[in-house]
Amino acid sequence: MSAAIDELAPGTHAAIFARQDAWHRLGTTVTDAFTAQDALEKGHLGGWDVRKLPLTATEITEDGVTTVDVPDQFATVRTNPVTGTVEPLGVVGKSYRPIQNEAQIDLLDAIVDESGAHFETAGSIRGGKQTFVSMKMPRDILIGGKDAVNLYLIASTSHDGTAALRFVTAPVRVVCANTLMEAHRSATSTFSIRHTSGAAGRVQEARDALGMTFRYAEELETEANRMVDATITAGWFDQYIRDLYRVKPTDKFDDLGKGTRIALAQLRSLWENSLTLDGVRDTRWGAYNVFTEWVDHYSQIRIAGDKDAARAQRAVAHKGTVSLKRRAFDLALV
Repeated sequence: MSAAIDELAPGTHAAIFARQDAWHRLGTTVTDAFTAQDALEKGHLGGWDVRKLPLTATEITEDGVTTVDVPDQFATVRTNPVTGTVEPLGVVGKSYRPIQNEAQIDLLDAIVDESGAHFETAGSIRGGKQTFVSMKMPRDILIGGKDAVNLYLIASTSHDGTAALRFVTAPVRVVCANTLMEAHRSATSTFSIRHTSGAAGRVQEARDALGMTFRYAEELETEANRMVDATITAGWFDQYIRDLYRVKPTDKFDDLGKGTRIALAQLRSLWENSLTLDGVRDTRWGAYNVFTEWVDHYSQIRIAGDKDAARAQRAVAHKGTVSLKRRAFDLALV
């Protein structure tokens, strides 16, 4: 399972995490929240000098070597901050303007003091083509008056021309390529910046993103609390998990595949017996949490060795798993 974290040199990865190691254990983990300068230095995101170089094509034949200029096309490159090597990132047009990692991090740094947020993760993926920086917001989403859900403001951009500088808000701790993808997919609001601007503009853009984050928090909290208030029956739960696995009403249990039969039986048992559901068991929020608990701790894993560790990795890094969790949330909505 690949995290796609950028390896700048053997054993040196462009990533930094606050307090908690990422599942892939790559990059640098610090014991407390880190600063913008830490992201640039310890996370190896500074000094890239992303720039455009004129693009040429070379043809080698029996008659010799021919070099042809490619009009209005450029290669984006960076200077590897560890080795000093110039490395290609992508191909862009003449209107493309690189946004340096320093600018991306400065945008979030502008709201650290006024929001109470702190840097949580930062890194580079896919050989430097994309970067991400996330901040943990000071206010958790409170479900049912007691169940706290962390919320993050995430800034990401590309250096290969495939994406703008984008802010999203999501309850996802971004640590790799797939968790970044899930944060983008699950976010209900986004804010993009397609060009650089002056200092005053950057601060205002960051504040706009902060406002977006708090609006998102309120919306998600409202949705989840509606799920807490919506009571369910055993029959509703059985239909819910059958819908998750796209089991048709006419399908008999004994005719289902072995894996599906095991999953449905385990989910029903967990709904009836899990102590973590006390107080919300007979609600749609409880049904959703049954599924996430099963995925994270009980679902089948077909590998030798530490199955718990492999299951934990799959829960955050496998595209199918994170998509299924989102589907479980959507199906539980009132």
